[in-house]
Amino acid sequence: MFTGIVAERGTVKKAKRKGDLLELGIQAAIARELEVGDSVAVNGVCLTATKASRRGFSTEAMKETLDRTSLGSLRRGSVVHLELAAKLSDRIGGHLVQGHVDSVARVVRMQEEGGARRVWLQASEEVVKYLVPKGSVTLDGVSLTVVEVGPSSFEIALIPHTLEVTNFNELEVGSVMNLEVDVLAKYVEKLLERR
Repeated sequence: MFTGIVAERGTVKKAKRKGDLLELGIQAAIARELEVGDSVAVNGVCLTATKASRRGFSTEAMKETLDRTSLGSLRRGSVVHLELAAKLSDRIGGHLVQGHVDSVARVVRMQEEGGARRVWLQASEEVVKYLVPKGSVTLDGVSLTVVEVGPSSFEIALIPHTLEVTNFNELEVGSVMNLEVDVLAKYVEKLLERR
């Protein structure tokens, strides 16, 4: 479980395909806190540390993960958002995030607004149906507030601090992001279906 608050930006040092498996080597200071087997969110995707040292860690993504996320596009030099799994004693600064990506979303429009940035994204109706204005959404591992929602699109607003501590300054029209909806919406839907 994560909170959607980026702890650090890491740099991909290795992105190697082995059949349907992608091996990633990521340089990051938070690796000092990781042990083999620990969960770590990479651009919002919950992965398992397979190696850990003081300078970085390794992890693997299987076909299912690569089919649902943007991790397959990572290359040497890519900058990624990183977050360690939450401790039960931590504050939840964002919202409860599982790191189980539902889909990807594509940036379709951006507008600067006094140091902040409004971003419109398109995703499948199957995923957007779980979003509500002023609700939570996770994009590339970052907990954000939804501004508006359409049938297959939604809008978020990025404050200057978020732009400073994430790699969202590099977003452009056409960028693809990992999207995780608030799991509570899915539980509510399931309970209502049973009635």
